[in-house]
Amino acid sequence: MNHSSSMLSPVAGCSALPPNSGTKPKNTPNRRRHFISLLQNCRHNNEIPPIHAKIIRNHHHQDPFVVFELLRVCSNLNSIGYASKIFSHTQNPNVYLYTALIDGLVLSCYYTDGIHLYYQMINSSLVPDSYALTSVLKACGCHLALKEGREVHSQVLKLGLSSNRSIRIKLMELYGKCGAFEDARRVFDEMPERDVVASTVMINYYFDHGLVHDATSVFSLIRIKDTVCWTAMIDGLVRNGESNRALEVFRNMQREDVMPNEVTIVCVLSACSELGALQLGRWVRSYMDKHRIELNHFVGGALINMYSRCGDIDEAQRVFEQMKEKNIITYNSMIMGFALHGKSVEAIELFRGLIKQGFTPSSVTFVGVLNACSHGGLAELGFEIFHSMAKDYGIEPQIEHYGCMVDLLGRLGRLQEAYSFIRMMKVAPDHVMLGALLSACKIHGNLELAERVAKSLVACKNADSGTYILLSNAYSSSGKWKEAAEVRTNMREEGIEKEPGCSSIEVNNEIHEFLLGDLRHPQKEKIYKKLEELNQILRLEGYTPATEVVLHDIEKSEKEWALAIHSERLAICYGLISTKPLTTIRVVKNLRVCNDCHLTIKLISNITRRKIVVRDRNRFHHFENGVCSCGDYW
Repeated sequence: MNHSSSMLSPVAGCSALPPNSGTKPKNTPNRRRHFISLLQNCRHNNEIPPIHAKIIRNHHHQDPFVVFELLRVCSNLNSIGYASKIFSHTQNPNVYLYTALIDGLVLSCYYTDGIHLYYQMINSSLVPDSYALTSVLKACGCHLALKEGREVHSQVLKLGLSSNRSIRIKLMELYGKCGAFEDARRVFDEMPERDVVASTVMINYYFDHGLVHDATSVFSLIRIKDTVCWTAMIDGLVRNGESNRALEVFRNMQREDVMPNEVTIVCVLSACSELGALQLGRWVRSYMDKHRIELNHFVGGALINMYSRCGDIDEAQRVFEQMKEKNIITYNSMIMGFALHGKSVEAIELFRGLIKQGFTPSSVTFVGVLNACSHGGLAELGFEIFHSMAKDYGIEPQIEHYGCMVDLLGRLGRLQEAYSFIRMMKVAPDHVMLGALLSACKIHGNLELAERVAKSLVACKNADSGTYILLSNAYSSSGKWKEAAEVRTNMREEGIEKEPGCSSIEVNNEIHEFLLGDLRHPQKEKIYKKLEELNQILRLEGYTPATEVVLHDIEKSEKEWALAIHSERLAICYGLISTKPLTTIRVVKNLRVCNDCHLTIKLISNITRRKIVVRDRNRFHHFENGVCSCGDYW
């Protein structure tokens, strides 16, 4: 973070000196070594003032070697204010002392002060060396001070230091953070040897700004890649929604026999979480055990998140219980996992447990436990926890916390209360919250409130395809076909297209993706044969397609087929023909599962005696024996 208050008010005039400053120190070399040794052994900032007092009494407060160590130790022990005062009482500080304090200011995130001190040094006619330049360039990069950074770059050129590797890398970091990619690439291209470190810097900043193709191009040109470089590539792809490619890069890393580190493992687990790749996630876990990678809170939290998001909440809980080292982030991961799977009681018990253990809940903790209350329909407890945020922990509720409460009230059918709650909030509602209320209105048949909520979304320019579809379906459910048709017409006129549904399933360590009516899969004939077979059995079971949810103006038979070829059904059919009987089928969908598919999957789970786990945009659905864990509210 960048502190607004300045630490440098005493530095402006370096004239005030301690008493007896002109007295010459005695036994300089021995005393100097003694004081430097004392400072180097400091472990807490309260040890510095007594040593400093001794230094002053022995007239070593102007010894540049001693002052340098004082500044360095103060910076490392989070006493930058004390360091600034020492500097302000130093007579004619040299470039090393300026650099030491600039380093300290940057370390303490006082970037503006670090830059100002650098200019003060220049104005004192001191010539910066490579260390001073790398420090100020770091400050410019962290503060996004592109103008000042360019000025420093000019000084680098004038001083003939442009070939210095450390300076070049800091220049690349500066331009990369500021989004000046042409300048960053120019510095990179001018390097006589573009080593793996410099290449990794470029890769990171390309990814930071979503330039996946450019990052991939740099990566492909590196002849010998180390663990950090491979990890940067995997992490960047995951952050840019390219988890499939990230896993392919990890496989290539394995083929090249490069050993991953903790950070690599966490990045790969994140990719598995995003894709729902449970089999690969399990392989990563066995790899960790084989190579004795410690199950600390960093890796453990990622494992819990992976198992939770891949549908195996029981294994997530086992990992949590195995961990010797837990922190609030670990607890948050487990609470969020329980909530996602509708295990409200377990989430609340864990929330109470972390408080008993002496942990202070964070804002994220409350999102998890309030989500659990919502999924469990626990209104009284939910509001009790919600009000405790500010009262007991000084945490002001944010939009996510308010959203949980609106969802909770909507789930219970207390729609008018939810609407009044939104109007009384301290923050403006977002489209997610209003969309949840609109969905609740549709489920509970409150068409009047649904219209009001939809109009609010449209008026705020926050209406997406989901808004129009929910409102249209609400009209259809109430038999208002004309109004439903008008909503669809408005949607087309506004140029809003429905986000395409996409479902994925992992079979034999490979992710298979399906779109609506997908014909790309090599086993498409077998998939559609299984689909037709299921459709016939479903009709015998009394299933009638909910054709009113299909927005296209087509014949009834075409609407029935449009529902039958939804992406999650194709993924499930592929799972049925590709796995052994009684194997759990796990599917990930990017959108909310529609009502018709939800009913169909319940029936399929009963017909096939399979457990089917579906992760949609809202939560997990565990279908078993014709019943869903969500209680038909999602």
